Amino acid sequence: MGEQVKHVLVTGGAGYVGSLLCPQLLDLGYKVTVYDMCFFGSDFLPQTNPNFKLIKGDLRDQNALSKAFVGVDTVINLACISNDASFELDEQLSTSVNLEAFEPMVIAAKKAGVTRFIYASSSSVYGVSDKPDVTEDHPLVPLTLYNKYKGMCEPLLFKHQSEDFVCVTIRPATLCGWAPRQRLDLSVNILTNHAVNNKKITVFGGSQLRPNLHVQDMCDLYKLLLEIDSNKIAGKTFNCGFQNMSIADIADIVRKTVMSVMPELGDIGIVFAPSDDIRSYHINSEKIQNELGFRPRFTIEDAVRDLCKAFKRGDLKSSMTDDRYYNVKMLKTQNTA
Repeated sequence: MGEQVKHVLVTGGAGYVGSLLCPQLLDLGYKVTVYDMCFFGSDFLPQTNPNFKLIKGDLRDQNALSKAFVGVDTVINLACISNDASFELDEQLSTSVNLEAFEPMVIAAKKAGVTRFIYASSSSVYGVSDKPDVTEDHPLVPLTLYNKYKGMCEPLLFKHQSEDFVCVTIRPATLCGWAPRQRLDLSVNILTNHAVNNKKITVFGGSQLRPNLHVQDMCDLYKLLLEIDSNKIAGKTFNCGFQNMSIADIADIVRKTVMSVMPELGDIGIVFAPSDDIRSYHINSEKIQNELGFRPRFTIEDAVRDLCKAFKRGDLKSSMTDDRYYNVKMLKTQNTA
């Protein structure tokens, strides 16, 4: 057990991961502040908890951020304009949020007395790689500006690493599974939504390899990073993925799992179509297992089952048409500049 963390601020805490993580942090006894523009709402956050605080703020607002960081022990930085398509909607906005606001935020956190900064980068920084195992020292060859900026922020963070400001970067795989602020624009979640509602899965391409990670495993890793000894993580970067699979194989798992959990749907077909999304990489997550003892516990099947349960509960109404499940569609409806 490392230093006791009392107050955690989660930037982007009203997003997919944050919506699942924040209630779990409160259950563990942490004070939690979420700093987020709340594009996707905030009614799913635990706002009645006395240890929870929501600040509706913009990462580019240095004054508001500096005030928010006062009294905070650890920052978990999840905030960004997320995914390539959302990024490309407004390149200027995305550049200002994902790159230009990053180092000033780190500096403000350190100045305010934050002692630990956890940065969510992305395994998509590797772009396309035919290496059988992509480790953390693999060159970054991002295909898009979103991926490029994720990678560019890593050294900007580590510039400020010091004994009293511990910095760590995580490069997570593509997330999947259910969360209170659901996303249905991620590989496993997309395929499950289509299987349940269309009784047909369309696979674009299929041979591309993608690493996957259950959103609950992502939350469990952040909880570990809050309490692990500083010397194990200071200035380090870790891949975190579980099942590296082709999109075609993921589709097959989704089909079988949905048919098993929701037999009333009958047979679910798989159709293949060409794709211009060539990102393909197989990440190696041995470093995080060996150095931090972290091993993901939840499978793609678990993610699909959880989503099926949410559909059965009626928690994902209008899932094919409601903009709030899709980052790109939601950002199109916002005047975000």
